[in-house]
Amino acid sequence: MVRKTLDAHIEITPGIVGGKPRIAGHRIKVQHVAIWHEHLGMTPQAIAKDYGLTRSEVHAALAYYYDHREEIDKDILDDEAFVEEIRKKTPSKLAQRLKEKKSDG
Repeated sequence: MVRKTLDAHIEITPGIVGGKPRIAGHRIKVQHVAIWHEHLGMTPQAIAKDYGLTRSEVHAALAYYYDHREEIDKDILDDEAFVEEIRKKTPSKLAQRLKEKKSDG
């Protein structure tokens, strides 16, 4: 009998975190773990500790990421582009206030 171990740790549920792969029982997406590990250099142990996960959950997320890297990297880039577009359309209230304060003084 073959047992799929990633199935116990990774879920994809329509309507939860946009239907993206996530750690079972959490709203932490696989892409979050990939960013923390690959881009921010966090160790699996640090990710587990900081986000209340088990090391098995973190390693399962990383294994899923490496198996689906092209798709998840595209999701990360799409999310970054979306955030940048929102930033362009919605100016920062803090930046506006600082600009106003600077012109007043």
